[in-house]
Amino acid sequence: MNPGRIYLDNCITTRPDPEVLQAMQPYFGEKFWYPGSFISTGEAINDDLKRFSGIVADSIGASEAELHFCSGGTLANNMAIKGLAAAYGKESKHIIVSVVDYPDLLTNAAYLEKQGFEVSYLSANEEGFVNLQELQSAIRSDTIMFMTTAVNHVVGTVQPLAEIKAILNTADHKIYFHVDAGQAYGKIALNVDELGVDTMAISAHKIHGPQGVGALYQRSDVKLGQIIHGVKRVDNLQTGGLNIALIAGFAKAVQLTFADLNGTISNLRAMSNYLLSTLEANIPEIELNGPRGDKRAPHNINVSISYIEGEAITMMLDASGITVATGSACASQGLKANYVLMAMGKNHVQSHGSMKFTLSKYTTKAEIDETVAALANITTELRKRSPLYNATHKEK
Repeated sequence: MNPGRIYLDNCITTRPDPEVLQAMQPYFGEKFWYPGSFISTGEAINDDLKRFSGIVADSIGASEAELHFCSGGTLANNMAIKGLAAAYGKESKHIIVSVVDYPDLLTNAAYLEKQGFEVSYLSANEEGFVNLQELQSAIRSDTIMFMTTAVNHVVGTVQPLAEIKAILNTADHKIYFHVDAGQAYGKIALNVDELGVDTMAISAHKIHGPQGVGALYQRSDVKLGQIIHGVKRVDNLQTGGLNIALIAGFAKAVQLTFADLNGTISNLRAMSNYLLSTLEANIPEIELNGPRGDKRAPHNINVSISYIEGEAITMMLDASGITVATGSACASQGLKANYVLMAMGKNHVQSHGSMKFTLSKYTTKAEIDETVAALANITTELRKRSPLYNATHKEK
């Protein structure tokens, strides 16, 4: 077996671009220094960090001073959510989130509930869109924060961030708007001023950058309470050391992805459309989870295959060197029904039979053809063993 020979689990992580690895190399060797003042080595790294920060900030329409490098998207989410709660939650203690959001947001919401905050959980419709009528009704005089996942991590639904911001603006007080953009960054256009977000989390390894580095956008007039304490080396929110080589790789990945973002998106959309049409043409009784077209992210195809379980399919494909995911890779431990699909109205059978294919710029049509052919054979074999399938399709 050749693990990951065909890799279609790019929502979890992506293959680093060779140019990213090359950009990182000097900081593992001759430029190993830390940033600092008054000495040439520290000042040289300071200059590089300022340049890297400008590259990443520019990709979301932010200023260099509004960007905080950190160890990844999860930490960025934590710094924003806990930081907003600490800064603005002394008297007002109401937060809004949805039941289909990423675990980073939901676990922080649960933590804040234990700290005395009240959380309203919005429902979602059958395509994974947050219920905006419920959002309007949930707003209270003590609401301090609404947080959402820009692109759903399971089915790829693109939440209407501009509409959400318009609803938040109807309140007679400021409601801080946090967005987890882990699955959106580099897949859809994101401009923090146009969207009106106050904080936003992004990650490098979702766009062919290195693992272990991300960034938090913090609007210049927004305060965040400190949740990590220590000496400031690189950033005042994540104190202590940060890997300069990873930040260099992050900046290079951004340059490569955003040099032609429309082209990047168009290529991903064409490949995912081809994957979906090929799946539907070759496998009977298959159902797309989430919306079709531009309302879903261009790299995500999630389907349910009737009568068989996704875990079995995943393992059988893996034996052929084909890597895919079942349900949500961040929420499928223990073989539980996926919480996002269940919230969208799917049943346990549909949830357990779900498969998630997430593509990258390296995905080819030949890889898709081989994957679908293998999946069609596996589906036929597993359905032969399925009592439910045989009972439903018994000869008349």
